[in-house]
Amino acid sequence: MSTLDSRTESSMIVSGHADTFCRDNLPAASQRPEFLTGGDAPVYPDRLNAAVELLDRTVDKGLGDRVAIYTAAENLTYRQLFERANQTANLLVDDLGIVPGNRVLLHGFNGIALSVAWYAVLKAGAVAVTTMPMLRAGELAKIANKAEVNFALCDNKLRHVVEEAREMTGKLSCIADWAGDGAFETSVASKPTVFDNADTARDDVALLACTSGTTGEPKACAHFHSAILAMADTFASHCLQPQPDDVFAGTPPLAFTFGLGAFLVFPARAGIAVAFPDRPGFEALCETIERFKVTTSFTAPTGYRAMMELWDQHDLSSLAKGVSAGEHLPAATSDAFFDRTKIRLIDGIGATEMIHIFISSTADKVRPGATGQVVPGYQARIVGEDGSTLPSGETGKLALKGPTGCLYLCDDRQAQYVRDGWNFTGDLYTRDADGYFWYVSRADDLIVSSGYNIAGPEVEQVLLGHDAVAEAAVVGLPDPERGAVVSAFVVLAEGHDGDGELIKALQSHVKAEIAPYKYPRRIEFIDALPKTQTGKIQRFKLRG
Repeated sequence: MSTLDSRTESSMIVSGHADTFCRDNLPAASQRPEFLTGGDAPVYPDRLNAAVELLDRTVDKGLGDRVAIYTAAENLTYRQLFERANQTANLLVDDLGIVPGNRVLLHGFNGIALSVAWYAVLKAGAVAVTTMPMLRAGELAKIANKAEVNFALCDNKLRHVVEEAREMTGKLSCIADWAGDGAFETSVASKPTVFDNADTARDDVALLACTSGTTGEPKACAHFHSAILAMADTFASHCLQPQPDDVFAGTPPLAFTFGLGAFLVFPARAGIAVAFPDRPGFEALCETIERFKVTTSFTAPTGYRAMMELWDQHDLSSLAKGVSAGEHLPAATSDAFFDRTKIRLIDGIGATEMIHIFISSTADKVRPGATGQVVPGYQARIVGEDGSTLPSGETGKLALKGPTGCLYLCDDRQAQYVRDGWNFTGDLYTRDADGYFWYVSRADDLIVSSGYNIAGPEVEQVLLGHDAVAEAAVVGLPDPERGAVVSAFVVLAEGHDGDGELIKALQSHVKAEIAPYKYPRRIEFIDALPKTQTGKIQRFKLRG
């Protein structure tokens, strides 16, 4: 394994982007991570388009007639998926005028339409900015401003939110939608099923994955075409080891890189199928497993606890593997699921900044309570406050290197995540003598609840917009079901009484302003917030 200095390599590889915004706004050379290549880490050619490798190459291998996507409404073979992606790419270029490097907002629900749109954007050489369907207009506007996004493809049911975001910003000037009056589908169907794929470089940005930091301001994580393939050629290849008859399904949205890998990248790289539930929720997931004989599931620990309750109501006998990520998988949950199903869950830690999972294990090597060992292709160490590597058994900050790494788009927070070429995830870990990593806690104020990253300050700002709130502080408090729950401590404005009705009103207020999963499930009214002499809120005291 060797180190690839992306700073010198990037200058040697000619970009395929006509719109150079992403490349121009990558971190300064001194703040970029070191990438690993060779040995256990995959090696890719200079010219690389991830969508071509995932779709075109799968058809070229003679797998075009295999089912790529199962849904309740229709199934799609790889050849059909390939042709629809080509037709959509032709529409993007011919009708919308998209050129390589343009950012394209994708706003929709997991399913065929969103999958086709994602492949089409990459084939055209553009940059996919996939967003969760629960996001409100203000959140989309922040993302559009951050990434200078002027094009949007969305589900017709969500078009009004995208249009509201356009009104808030000068961006998103071109919006097209599917599942509406049929005009989009008709236009796509009229296009050729062949497409001249964009000649992109392996280090051209292929996607921007937007995530909240501890401040609530979105961070746009840039990932190259090579990174998309690397997550399949590391974690999926070594830990999942997909078989030809496997079918994947789960709950994370495609906007999460956890979902992107599980439902688009991993299946296509292996030439196997994904089954999309027709609605959110764990009941729908169980129905999908039963109907399409799903073999591998992907969800957070919360999901597996729910599935145990539903196990006897469905025939889930096809399920052989389960991948848990998004939050720490407690040993108690792992053992309970195994006792109930005889399936040992594969835990893993990944990060939007790293695109997917970098510490995990195969099912036969799981140690309940431990996250796992370093995925081949990556390096990991536990670091003390002085930056030195700590011995086994001591708690410190997790630091990573691999074929993927953090590249924040135009963001001062890059210097906090990448230091001396290492990626610091913000997690505290210990490592045992056998090389297993054991999660301790977050090292920052980010709240991780049911696999979702939530910034306390963002929720605080929304609460402060309510007339009844004088001051507010939001933290994550431990919860056996969700890992942590968003908990608000509120000082009321004069003339307001803290009762159950006000709690419901404040929760509804938050749900209306930002994505509903961010709302405070616990609200406590207090006389004063704990503060330092300089007026800074002491959130650690609220955590107990």
